[in-house]
Amino acid sequence: MRRRGFLRLLTLAAAAGASLRPRQSDAQAADELYEAPPFGNVSLLHITDVHAQLLPVHFREPSVNLALGANAGRPPHLVGDALLKHYGIAQGSAAAHALTYLDFEAAAQRYGRMGGYAHLATLVKRLRASRPYALVLDGGDSWQGSATSLWTQGADMIGAQKGLGVHYMTAHWEFTYGAERMLAAVKELAPIHFLAQNVRTVDFEDPVFTPYALPSPNGVALGIIGQAFPYTPIAHPRYRFPDWSFGIQEVRLQKLVDEVRAKGAKAVVLLSHNGMDVDLKLASRVRGIDAILGGHTHDGVPAPVLVGSTLVTNAGSHGKFLGVLDLDVGPGGMRAYRYRLLPVFANLLPADRAMAAYIERSRKPYASKLSETLAQTEGLLYRRGNFNGTMDELILRALMAEKDAEMAFSPGFRWGPTLMPGDPITVEDLMAQTAITYPQVTVSELTGTEIKARLEDIADNLFNADPYLQQGGDMVRVGGMTYAMRPAAKIGDRISDLRLAGRPLQADKRYRVASWAPVGEGASGEPVWEVVARYLRGQKRIPPLPVNQPRLEGVGSNAGLA
Repeated sequence: MRRRGFLRLLTLAAAAGASLRPRQSDAQAADELYEAPPFGNVSLLHITDVHAQLLPVHFREPSVNLALGANAGRPPHLVGDALLKHYGIAQGSAAAHALTYLDFEAAAQRYGRMGGYAHLATLVKRLRASRPYALVLDGGDSWQGSATSLWTQGADMIGAQKGLGVHYMTAHWEFTYGAERMLAAVKELAPIHFLAQNVRTVDFEDPVFTPYALPSPNGVALGIIGQAFPYTPIAHPRYRFPDWSFGIQEVRLQKLVDEVRAKGAKAVVLLSHNGMDVDLKLASRVRGIDAILGGHTHDGVPAPVLVGSTLVTNAGSHGKFLGVLDLDVGPGGMRAYRYRLLPVFANLLPADRAMAAYIERSRKPYASKLSETLAQTEGLLYRRGNFNGTMDELILRALMAEKDAEMAFSPGFRWGPTLMPGDPITVEDLMAQTAITYPQVTVSELTGTEIKARLEDIADNLFNADPYLQQGGDMVRVGGMTYAMRPAAKIGDRISDLRLAGRPLQADKRYRVASWAPVGEGASGEPVWEVVARYLRGQKRIPPLPVNQPRLEGVGSNAGLA
């Protein structure tokens, strides 16, 4: 069997073996699930998109992750049964729960919460005990996504990263704290190294941050290059970092790969926050990268995608997974690899005492405020997928009710834990869906033509045929209005049949639209969490919410639909 085929089978077997048999003890299950003997002479432990979740959470994976053209039916655009079939993972297994939305409520009850830095720390220590030379890499989106991270400007997460033993990180949402805070925080990170080759000054194009590192774990010369989210000034308020430029910087990246090779690196790794589709294209165009440890799109991908000789991975989100990439590197470069995407089940990994104590200390000043109950949910509240989730529906309803709006828009954010039926909705839960530095709620009078144009523009960011032009998150969430979408069409022709209360929108008529998270400077309004909290206190109980999805047209069955 060819080496690549053999290693792929090893990876699939590892993923398929990640199941918990009935009547297994927790100890037996943990031993089976987390058995990962070292391989080769280099180990990289990869987390990404934790979104400031220090404690274990539930997080439902998407039932819609559309892809068009050549990407349809391929990782990372696989959901549900299609994902399980592709990777040979048993239905009902622990891995199936971690990687898919299938039978989510029952599976979440069975397997419990996932992630949490205390449990993640235990797993990292366990792996490093057999791999003392292992490096821990953080792909970014670590300092945003919780109340405490917002209120401390990421300081609580920096402490957790240090306790976890992170060696290198790059960033995305971290930049939304602003340039001044970002520069100070990078200093606070020490001894963690912050890497970002694609952030430059606007005036002279000087590098703002260290572009790469040349560590030699276990005596093996590596090159690790950082790649921050390239579209930060488009997706977020530009005025928070006006003197910095971003972008993919493909030509510069090629020069850096050649540079680290010339300096002796036998293997080159890109620590990326591009998003997996961008990384797949990048891997086909930049020579000399052995592996891309990717983030941003929150894709839990059990096995690397091989593009030429480059391994492209993505390690999920919210602390649910730890990617383990073991490399065998010789004088001539990488000879072989093994990869496992390990799910972090809090029930199977005891909490690390030191990390648990740190988390308790860091949260203590805010504990009373965080624990306030605003309402109770009777249905599953989740956010993740190309279109509305039930948590989005809740926010949209709150905006329309509290701002007397006919319709509402909410950003297509991918982050935010899931609440189970019967759970209280606390201040902490609400902040985990809304904690950003530009939270203002605004109300606008928009014509039907303007509403369609906005939807077209956002849809083009998501469904552009060129991954390098996919510059947004998921599709904007829409409340109070229905529409049809043809994702494969060109901009201007994707959105049709816009209706309010069943009646077609009129091109010249103005409609009252509430939204939040404005990227323009000078916007004013209540923070979204205050608006939604007021609504929740008034409702007290939230019934199961139907999901307002667009009517999709021209989408094949293998495009990433449930």
